[in-house]
Amino acid sequence: MALNEGQEEIHVLMVTLTAQGHLNPMLRLAKRLVDEGLHVTLATTQFGCHRILKAVTTTTTTTDATNFMSGIRLLSFPDGFNLDYDRGANLDHYMESLAKAGPLNLSNLIKQHYHRTKLSCIISNPFVSWAVDAALENGIPCAMLWIQPCSLYAIYYRFYKLNQFPTTLISNMIIELPGLPLLHTEDLPSFLLPSNSFGGVFKLLSDMFETIKKYKWVLANSFFELEKEAIESMTELCPIRPVGPLVPPLLLDQHQSLDVGIEMEKPDETSLDWLNKQRPHSVIYVSFGSLAVLSAKTMEAIATALKNTKHPFLWVVKTAGQLPLGFEEETKTQGLIIPWSLQTKVLAHPSIACFITHCGWNSMLEALVAGVPMIAYPQWSDQPTNAKLVVDVFKVGLKLKPGPNGVISNEDIEECIIQMLSGPDFEGFKKNAAVLKQAACEAVTSGGSSERNIRLFVNEIARRS
Repeated sequence: MALNEGQEEIHVLMVTLTAQGHLNPMLRLAKRLVDEGLHVTLATTQFGCHRILKAVTTTTTTTDATNFMSGIRLLSFPDGFNLDYDRGANLDHYMESLAKAGPLNLSNLIKQHYHRTKLSCIISNPFVSWAVDAALENGIPCAMLWIQPCSLYAIYYRFYKLNQFPTTLISNMIIELPGLPLLHTEDLPSFLLPSNSFGGVFKLLSDMFETIKKYKWVLANSFFELEKEAIESMTELCPIRPVGPLVPPLLLDQHQSLDVGIEMEKPDETSLDWLNKQRPHSVIYVSFGSLAVLSAKTMEAIATALKNTKHPFLWVVKTAGQLPLGFEEETKTQGLIIPWSLQTKVLAHPSIACFITHCGWNSMLEALVAGVPMIAYPQWSDQPTNAKLVVDVFKVGLKLKPGPNGVISNEDIEECIIQMLSGPDFEGFKKNAAVLKQAACEAVTSGGSSERNIRLFVNEIARRS
């Protein structure tokens, strides 16, 4: 449903950083809103704008207003640093500095570009939560797009807002929260643990949940059928509306040309030809995302396990020097090692049997929608909780557990692979994955749960315009 003819134009401004896992869900929501007849602009830092335009190979010289994709306009604001500054070198310092400069710079952008056009809504994500202050300063209602599972939203809300479990957690503690499985300390997001070294992110989340009522809407990159209990547990506290899965259309049985997602790194396209030569449901796909850095012992354990299973494998390894000496040569007829993959097409390929993953939410959601069972090896952030969901809620996989020395063994990995591909739960994993794939597709079709939530959001904005 688009807006009625003659109805006043509705303008929405989206604010995000350009990490791929932040940017692409926002762009896909933007596309859905454009399809509903809204005028959508994406605002990011000047550095982020430079990255986007470089990635889409349009031009590296940007103006302040570029209609760069599917009717979505692009604007930028300064973040207070030069383009050549390494923003990842001290993430806490960068995020803290951006939180101070961001509201004023975003407010200036709004005044410059919307002094003659009414802005109906600003949509930000949790990592630019300061955008809500710029929105309220200019009298504009604000929505947040939550880009992790709704289950994480429920955990963080009860931790920061309700203090329902201790801030100083002891090992082997069991935490019982409404709508969630029993959680052990190891299942909690890493930012809540005493070992967390990212104090800036802890504070960012704390500040956001302390002021969560500033948001008129909280939307989520999930779907109701996937996280029904967690979503319902928040209904009376601070409701969250799933509008996803915001994944590539190919996974939702739609044409890939409709996608507005951006690959920030150049993928290796030879893997698809290689996959075409493999038997159906035979390949182990291994990828730990763009940020995880595994130890040499862990890389050796994974390499040994893959070699010993004798199954074909596709392994994403960003730096060849991370591999054990001689491994690539020894397994050249068994597997393929690439620096980056076309993950959507890989997961959708009929040769894929299972996915060994770090459980970043975007990768995990893509695997769920593709109907691919998972072996979870979480590292940090939301990933430990996501792994818990894979095993105990979605029931589509197993979790690798490090030994007492903190390192996984090749024997444990091999056993997990055997159980995934031929163990007693093998058929159950496949069946559950297929059910969730179907539910995801139905959620975004006409009359589906997420499609209804998007229409409700659009109608509420329209009434306020």
